[in-house]
Amino acid sequence: MPDDRLANLLSAELTEMEATGRRKGGETVFAGVVPPRGDKGPRYLLEGEGDKPFLRMNANNYLGLARRPEVIEAEETAVRAFGAGPGAVRFISGTWSPHVELEQRLAAFHRREAAMIFSSAYAAVMGVLPPLISEATAVISDELNHNCIINAVRLSRPLEKHVYPHLDMAALEESLAKAAESCRRAIIVTDGVFSMRGDHAPLHKISALAHKYDDVFPENILVVVDDSHGVGAFGASGRGTEEYTDSPPADLLVATLGKAFGVNGGYVTGGDTLIDYLRETSPFYVFSNPITPGEAAAAKAAVDLVDSPRGVALLDHLRDMTVRFETGLLALGFETIAGEHPVVPLMVRDTEKTSQLVAHLRDQGVLATGLNYPVVPRGDEEIRFQVSADHTPADIDEALNALADFSN
Repeated sequence: MPDDRLANLLSAELTEMEATGRRKGGETVFAGVVPPRGDKGPRYLLEGEGDKPFLRMNANNYLGLARRPEVIEAEETAVRAFGAGPGAVRFISGTWSPHVELEQRLAAFHRREAAMIFSSAYAAVMGVLPPLISEATAVISDELNHNCIINAVRLSRPLEKHVYPHLDMAALEESLAKAAESCRRAIIVTDGVFSMRGDHAPLHKISALAHKYDDVFPENILVVVDDSHGVGAFGASGRGTEEYTDSPPADLLVATLGKAFGVNGGYVTGGDTLIDYLRETSPFYVFSNPITPGEAAAAKAAVDLVDSPRGVALLDHLRDMTVRFETGLLALGFETIAGEHPVVPLMVRDTEKTSQLVAHLRDQGVLATGLNYPVVPRGDEEIRFQVSADHTPADIDEALNALADFSN
């Protein structure tokens, strides 16, 4: 079938994205990794850049676990035992023991009754919210929640949708009071750590509001938190925003295996009944292959490592490097959003200058991500730096020196 008319339309849209700075463009292709040497952490080789080494400050691998020998060995051992792929969805041909062991380990790590894994955290959010949102449900959501939450709510069509200004607890309370007039159930949904800014939700206050208004809703209030950037990178022991804010556990906590744990996949953890219900009703679980048995084994090894003295040491080092970088930005006169999370935004507030600074950093051998509208609101254009436990003081200083060269 010819597609010339549609292709012309799509080409025009791509051209418009390019003109307005919204097109993401080609993806960086990594060709190799240079192991740590001397006082420097790992460097990365890029396709088309020869043997020029790059400092990577745009990865979610917050603890550097993706290349830890024990994590790699766990995956290789499981692949030899179970094969490279799962073969089918779990309810058709059964599941593999590494999946069950990982779910049990995640539930224990988060001190919940149960957990279930998905192919990604995006799939987890899309698979968790729609089955729980009825025609009598109000969804109350932070305005800066991740795209997966936005799309999951759109898919669900709740009776009411309330979007409150970022971190505005007074507005959240007003939404709860209004929703109580017509809805039987309410779901408060929020990111734990907001991935574009590195700030976090006040989960202790959200939990208190949910407790205050719960009796007004015949079918309760559920608090659902996507803490994909928090778990493994935030809190004294890496248990995320709940730990950092000393909050009671959310009814459902969604997180990822593909960021601080360094592997792949997503999961949700909560009470037995909620998890059992989601296993029966979540299409992203029922009709999608799980992560591979090898990935599950590697993820369990990563959780074991985080939940150990070595994990605490990595988290301490990560915090030290984050403070070093944030302090250095301020000393250079740059604007940032203060916080302890290793997402450290450099607020540029200008699309063209953001692109120029990202290009300058790349020329200097530093990889960072520029974020422009519509990924972030107009006026919030930024460069998102992500600190890792792989980074050394020399690495942090190298990035700061590259920024100083631009500002001079």
